[in-house]
Amino acid sequence: MMTTSEYTSEVEKVIKDLALGRRTPEALYQPIEYALSAGGKRLRPVLTLMACQAFGGGYTPALKAAAGIEMFHNFTLLHDDVMDNSSTRRGRASVYARFGTDTAILSGDTMLTLATQLVSEVPDTQLRRVLDVFNTMAIEVYEGQQLDLSFEHRADITLEEYIKMIGQKTGALLGASLKIGAIIGGASDRDADYMYEFGMMLGLAFQIQDDWLDTFGDASTFGKPIGGDIANGKKTYLYIMAMNRGGSDSQLFATAMALEQPELRIKTVTRLLEKMGIAEECRKAVAAYSSKALSALKRTTLGDEAKDALRKVAEKLIGRKK
Repeated sequence: MMTTSEYTSEVEKVIKDLALGRRTPEALYQPIEYALSAGGKRLRPVLTLMACQAFGGGYTPALKAAAGIEMFHNFTLLHDDVMDNSSTRRGRASVYARFGTDTAILSGDTMLTLATQLVSEVPDTQLRRVLDVFNTMAIEVYEGQQLDLSFEHRADITLEEYIKMIGQKTGALLGASLKIGAIIGGASDRDADYMYEFGMMLGLAFQIQDDWLDTFGDASTFGKPIGGDIANGKKTYLYIMAMNRGGSDSQLFATAMALEQPELRIKTVTRLLEKMGIAEECRKAVAAYSSKALSALKRTTLGDEAKDALRKVAEKLIGRKK
């Protein structure tokens, strides 16, 4: 198995070979190149390549599919920024802010089709299975985004609803990344399903950790101001746990979330979350879903070396500070 940086380098080569900057019309492809050039963890394609190699297929047969998964992920970010009216992405102007709404939508649509083309570049014997996983995942992501949008207008969200939403928005894509890589690598249906479960549980832990970091992380390492979710009234794991606590604690939390001054709201809400023990409950949830992820990985027929490599990536991801 290679290092994650080596896998990332291979994915970057595939993206570069697409020569997006030389395609016309420039107004359509330049924003795509701009979006992909922002970098990011490239986590999803790395997991695809690792899964493929882990099951004995090497990693090169999965390179196009891995790049397609990364393209799909970035397509969702373009459209998310339009829906969220977000002016920044990865520390710089979002495509929506720099090129406008119409371009962000159209370039995003193009990225979706490019993603499908790339994912389709697998052997014919695997094409149906791979596309079934990819298309099912895509629908899950769209359903999750719709749930997330509906949460903006509700105050009665249950924890089960939230877990379902992040499972669709975050877990499904990680699960599909691993399952597609496993299929290309020659995994059995059973092993491919275990890899999907590994990714799904990892995605849940990843998102809850992200919720925790936004409130309790270190701004210097997190990469963005702490407290943004509180300032924007976002329905996170911490928010839902606090609102569902009941009694005076929930009432105090709701009152604090209604404070008009953002800085005072962030300070007050953060203090309440600590007092209520929500921060610790959040960390326990991350540990619980991480354990489920590793349990699924353990049930595969992979050798110890491959399992250890994937376990280390998972632990690094969950233990991240940014």
